[in-house]
Amino acid sequence: MSIINKIAPLLFLTIGFVQINAQSSCSELMDMVTSEGYGYTYTSYSSDAISQVTFYEVDGDNYNTYYFAIVRFKSSYTDYIYQVGSRTKSNYAMNYLQSAGEAFWHYIQPYNQNLNCAPN
Repeated sequence: MSIINKIAPLLFLTIGFVQINAQSSCSELMDMVTSEGYGYTYTSYSSDAISQVTFYEVDGDNYNTYYFAIVRFKSSYTDYIYQVGSRTKSNYAMNYLQSAGEAFWHYIQPYNQNLNCAPN
């Protein structure tokens, strides 16, 4: 039996544990944001991709405000959280009625790497 065959199951378990831990952290963050912030929801009835986007503002230490978007996709009805910029809500609001999917790709998805809590 080669060394690869011996290590592969351990590597798989390690990667799986990291993924579960990341999902748990994202879920906890989403719970904290929804409990501490006030959300404003934009529902997209005509979109094939986006069901709704809810924007939150959370006040942090030293008068810092943090901005989040929780996006629900129609394909999975799963919620994903993004930490976004202060103008994201207004930019999305001005464009989502024309195309919620395009507004998402232009204004929310570029923030995907901030938290790594959503698919690419």
